[in-house]
Amino acid sequence: MTVSIVIVSFNAREHLERCLEAVAGGAHEVVVVDNASADGSAALVRERFPSVKLVELDENIGFGAANNVGMAAASGDLFLLLNSDAWPVEDAIERLAAFAAERPRAGIVGPRLSNPDGSLQRSVRGWPTPWRLATEYLFLRRLGRRTRALNAFYGAGFDHGSVRAVEVVKGAVLLVRRVAYEATGGFDPAFFMYGEEMDLCYRVGRAGWEVVFDPGAEFVHVGGVSTGARWGERPSFGPMRREQLRGHLRFVAKHQGARSAERARHVLAAGLRLRALLFRGDAARAYGEAAAWLRSGSTAELLAGRG
Repeated sequence: MTVSIVIVSFNAREHLERCLEAVAGGAHEVVVVDNASADGSAALVRERFPSVKLVELDENIGFGAANNVGMAAASGDLFLLLNSDAWPVEDAIERLAAFAAERPRAGIVGPRLSNPDGSLQRSVRGWPTPWRLATEYLFLRRLGRRTRALNAFYGAGFDHGSVRAVEVVKGAVLLVRRVAYEATGGFDPAFFMYGEEMDLCYRVGRAGWEVVFDPGAEFVHVGGVSTGARWGERPSFGPMRREQLRGHLRFVAKHQGARSAERARHVLAAGLRLRALLFRGDAARAYGEAAAWLRSGSTAELLAGRG
């Protein structure tokens, strides 16, 4: 089975260069979709990696939509969707491809992810529901760290050491079977950033394919390079953090209905208001602004906005 590596990049030149040094010029087709970067990323690809197929977009259309563009331009039986700040460890790509060949009902395969220091980066998730959002945002999971009912959302009890079917694997590195992509239409472009892999994994599973975690292949992932949306680093409530919350609400509205989405909105607002009371300084202000934004309109109104 042939593998096409699809990399979506937005203002991540330094990390994109590291990524391409690891994957370009080898046996696999590489497609880079530049999401209207302003840092010279496209020029880097043209000058240093001439074997790479470069698709330059005139505007940032979002992560999922850009991946759709990349997959449409690729020729492989398998698509390795690789973040620009990720790269394989040794023969991880070949391991993933071999795993997919041995498990023909696997529509999506997620590998083991590591942080740059070698530590485990937890990458198995559950899709959001109002209850699961409550377990995270209202700190309920701390009441029973080994209880699946309280830890399904972020997969806190998952050992990341064995092959198994899962609900969601983190979108930093995904191996997607072409026929599963074609059967489901790929990513929903309504998810501009965040939640797009949850939605894709959900729809691939509903279409009868497996979503599988394979620890036999390992990739390093830096994280947060293009979005800068880590809540813990001089936090503020900006566009990317709104997209995080929209991702939760959009998924619930799409797959569980408007009433469930409204319940999810109230849960998120309460959880973020609680955090605003518990934290201090920039963090408290960011959480308070997020809670106020969630209370500023209905789910439908919040999803209709941008920025």
